[in-house]
Amino acid sequence: MPQVTGRKQVFPSNLRRADSSALEVLGTHAWDESDNEYIYLQGTASVLIRDFVVYDENFTTTRLTANEVGPVAVAPTAIVLGQYGWFQICGVVQGNTDTISADSSLYIDGTAGRVDDLGVTGDLVVGAYSMTASVSNIATCYI
Repeated sequence: MPQVTGRKQVFPSNLRRADSSALEVLGTHAWDESDNEYIYLQGTASVLIRDFVVYDENFTTTRLTANEVGPVAVAPTAIVLGQYGWFQICGVVQGNTDTISADSSLYIDGTAGRVDDLGVTGDLVVGAYSMTASVSNIATCYI
């Protein structure tokens, strides 16, 4: 696999791993071979694979719910409370959604960890959009 010069590279096998102790410095950024960007964060209760989360200045996560404020990331695997792992913050990602159509802005959904294309004032996920329609509440999105 080619090395990314001047940046930390994360390998796909590491993205699907939840660590029981922090193996990286929290807040470390890394990129995969497709140039998707990740950040190393602490998980939170009930985080499922493909869940949208927000994280704070201490690099701890909260599942995305109405009126959340902060940077958004997506969990590539379940990373629950007491665990650590890589969360995607930029690029093409599979995300948990409500029923959505392709090419739509994304908003916080009523179900924790999911997004929707139904506009809700104050709940726009800035910069995120759907690239495909959802199938079984999963869609390809860009964040």
